[in-house]
Amino acid sequence: MGELLKEIWIDAAPEKVFPYLVEPELLTTWIGEESWNEPRPGGLFRLKFDSENVTRGEFVEVDPPRRVVYTWGSEQRESLPVGSTTVAFDLEPENGGTRVRLRHSDLPTENEVEQHTKGWDHFLPLLAQVAA
Repeated sequence: MGELLKEIWIDAAPEKVFPYLVEPELLTTWIGEESWNEPRPGGLFRLKFDSENVTRGEFVEVDPPRRVVYTWGSEQRESLPVGSTTVAFDLEPENGGTRVRLRHSDLPTENEVEQHTKGWDHFLPLLAQVAA
């Protein structure tokens, strides 16, 4: 199973960045069109990118403002079933801002690792922009 690791620094405190990872109205300012989230362990994580791309899983860990973990998979693609991968964000204070470390694990193929790497490379700078 494949995994990708990403890091980005955001010019805002972890307390300000964290809500952008869990609250539907803030999440969709940087990723997706619509979100239905219940940010508590076992709660729903669902993110609609467009009519053909909806991601769904559940929250595994919610530890504001330090860590959030949820499962992730596609409602449309059998190759990446709902909840089959894991996304973890770790937030650490650094130089007056926040170091965000992303680990997306259990990706089933090298192609999925490449596709999700491109996706996160696109969306993480948007997170840094809106959260700052």
